[in-house]
Amino acid sequence: MAELKKTLGLPSLIALGVAGVVGSSWIYTSSQFFADVGAGGMIIGLLVGAALAACVALAYGELTSAVPRAGGEIVWGYTALGRTAGFATGWFHIGAYISSLAFYITAFGTLLGKYVPAMADIPLYSVGGEAVTLPVLAVGIALAILVFALNWFGVSLGAQLQVGLFAVMIAIGTVLVVVAAVHGTPSNLFPLWTADQQPFLSVVRMVVPGITYVVGFSLVAVLAEESSLPAAKVGRAVVLTVACAAAFYTAVLLATAYVLPWEDVANMKLGTIDAFTQAGFPLLGLGAFLIGALGLVTSFIGLFVASSRVVLALARARLLPHGLSVVEENSGVPRRALVFVFAITVVLGLLGPGAIVWFLDAGGVFLGIVWLLVVIAKYRMPKRFPGLEYAYRARPQWLPAVGALGALAVIVCTVFPIPGVDIALKWPQEYIILAAWVLLGTVFFAFSPRPKDREAVFREVTGPLADTFEAARKKPRG
Repeated sequence: MAELKKTLGLPSLIALGVAGVVGSSWIYTSSQFFADVGAGGMIIGLLVGAALAACVALAYGELTSAVPRAGGEIVWGYTALGRTAGFATGWFHIGAYISSLAFYITAFGTLLGKYVPAMADIPLYSVGGEAVTLPVLAVGIALAILVFALNWFGVSLGAQLQVGLFAVMIAIGTVLVVVAAVHGTPSNLFPLWTADQQPFLSVVRMVVPGITYVVGFSLVAVLAEESSLPAAKVGRAVVLTVACAAAFYTAVLLATAYVLPWEDVANMKLGTIDAFTQAGFPLLGLGAFLIGALGLVTSFIGLFVASSRVVLALARARLLPHGLSVVEENSGVPRRALVFVFAITVVLGLLGPGAIVWFLDAGGVFLGIVWLLVVIAKYRMPKRFPGLEYAYRARPQWLPAVGALGALAVIVCTVFPIPGVDIALKWPQEYIILAAWVLLGTVFFAFSPRPKDREAVFREVTGPLADTFEAARKKPRG
């Protein structure tokens, strides 16, 4: 059976990982975060969340360096923890990725509506109190078709576009930082909290959102099979992605809080966009808007290609219909998986933001579960395959467990309402979606046919690494 082609270099992996999750909402919701938790709460909380995510990323980097196979987490769960864990990892992974993709179908047009009033014309229907208009749907579906077409002939074309768009975002962000440094003053930034804001609680409230801001490292692991880099560099790229994303967020948010008094920005509607516009730099306000718009496009590109590889990995393990594992001989592209992801994305996207936001919020729980399973697999893998070689190792070895606690915090804080930490799922819609996804996955797994030749399936899941696993199972390292 054909394998995926190795076409991704370091710039492509970093761009797919970082720009793949930068998104858009943080640019204009910084006003609300400043109002709720202060500039200090948002920036410091984000950095703490990024640090916890980096601990998980260490586990990803280690496992990616040893098992650079498409669908990363599914393969690690399947080999280290068994078929059930492999399915659970992939099932919750799909839930997180597809909910984000479906959200982008209407989010792109909605974002454009901040500058193009015509986006609000021709309402078609309303779901969850949010109207869905024809222009918004048309723009979103056009974006989905474009991303689908970019990936039809291989990941390299979309990756090249991703690198270019990411470079533009970095350039705009650099200009924002430089202008803020020249024209702003420290008195705009300090004190970091108002008199009625509690520094510790405000930081705690931002940690969980901060974790979700830097999840792009998982995209690198999912796409590792298509990397042309040595295994050690792929492992390092996973961790580097977290650092790059955190640095970008922090720099732009600091610039936002420095160019004008952040308490004034807290009373604005569009965060960074309004801050630079009202500071006398309307072109930079537009630039901040472009970061949001480009971030949405790059997130769509990154998550779309990653979702297709998750589907591919599950199909290889016979946990989705095996036909979805077909990789075209000439192009090295899993086109059936691409069609599958495209169809689900568009169908769910038609529900509009009023409904998709319910899926999106539940996606935080899904990601938390995936991270927990990955960290468990990291500690279990050496016991099942003592001879497996790692080109990159987490140092110290206990740090990924700290990241697992951060993942657990994501789950607990979103499922169980905690006073002072306002990120719980909305009752009853989002709890219903969470329960339904778990139930649907349980039913799907229970009725999925058990393969008769488990060894053949294992070899297909691990691909060219099958002999390595066989040798590692028998021979201890050293």
